[in-house]
Amino acid sequence: MSSAFVPRDTQYLWWLADPAMPRCIGTLRLLRETQGVSLQYRDDWIAQGVALSEDLPLLDLEFMPPGREEAAGAVDDARPDRWGERVIRLLDRPPRLSVLEFLYFAGDNRTGALGVSLHADRFEPHRTPPLPAFADVDAIAALARRVQSGDPIADERERRLLAPGATMGGARPKGVVIADGVEWMVKFAEFGVDTVDEPLVEHATLTLAERAGIVVAASRPVALATGGHALAIRRFDRKAGSRLHLQSARVALRAEGSEYGYPEFAQLLRRRADAREGLAFAQMRELYRRMLFNIFIDNTDDHEKNHALLMDQSTRWSLAPAFDVVPTLHSLGVQAMRVGREGGASTLHNALSDARQFGLDPRQARMEASAVARVVAGWRTHFAANGVTEADLETLARGLDRPFLLEQRAAALSDETGS
Repeated sequence: MSSAFVPRDTQYLWWLADPAMPRCIGTLRLLRETQGVSLQYRDDWIAQGVALSEDLPLLDLEFMPPGREEAAGAVDDARPDRWGERVIRLLDRPPRLSVLEFLYFAGDNRTGALGVSLHADRFEPHRTPPLPAFADVDAIAALARRVQSGDPIADERERRLLAPGATMGGARPKGVVIADGVEWMVKFAEFGVDTVDEPLVEHATLTLAERAGIVVAASRPVALATGGHALAIRRFDRKAGSRLHLQSARVALRAEGSEYGYPEFAQLLRRRADAREGLAFAQMRELYRRMLFNIFIDNTDDHEKNHALLMDQSTRWSLAPAFDVVPTLHSLGVQAMRVGREGGASTLHNALSDARQFGLDPRQARMEASAVARVVAGWRTHFAANGVTEADLETLARGLDRPFLLEQRAAALSDETGS
């Protein structure tokens, strides 16, 4: 635990789109009764800034968090998730564990373009060590396993390798590395939980989604000396030295009071994405493709934090590349977000029921479904070509080729053949 850190109820939010020229956005305050964090913009940000989310308009107000142990609006996307909190508890051991501490100890390299400092007049974040390289992935994997086992991490070099992983959201073990100036998030297997080589399967799933016409986060598998793989995912919130503001579908939909659903997210894209040359409708159509792919590949962990928007330098929003796409193998038959008029039911009939919310007529929707189903039908050949073992293919087949999913894909393909 750092002896220099003293808990305080006020910190400051900063804008790091250009890391060389940080701007103070406003004041973060801990609300002791709810343990949430509020935001109040500075006057100069109100005059010459951007609204971070729809529920944070440029007004001279103190914006309250929506619930207990949450932060206001898009600030909530800047805090670490379960893995980051776990690393912060282990390495930094702050004397108080509130949302405000987790926001601060996430450091300078978190997802998106927001930062947190103890000062309003200068950006001084909690410092994290320089990013390690790909050559360190084996060592980081071993440390991640020790964290999962509850072992202490005392060696300073080990702490330096592990600390950058606290900046990333999500529940799975992860780290951050750099190669040739490009940052990669590296995900590891979850010890005692995964039944297959999950990182390699995720890479195979992402590349299969790309074949289905989906823009995905670039990924590469990393073979580990101890067996199995890690998965390196190129950070899409970094571009030519700048940082892109990110907003999860959870924050975006909650801001406008919408249900967490694919049709609702499609309509949000229609209103807020770049409307030039039909780009908004193209992204709505791609979101429909993603929903179909998740249904056909049995990814039922497609919750609202696993979809995001990115703001470019012109402050226009776009759909972020697909990420966290992998078969969950729970055979639930229900997606995490609403699909159509039958809620989250993982059926083609449900997916077709609200297709007009994606800007598609019935014929176009069926064409999308058949195209995606045709790609997913070849999942086993594609996964094998990407190195997934026969044993893992058999485990996956019990979920992916169970009668229910085969029926959904067959129904989509029957529309294609007219049978």
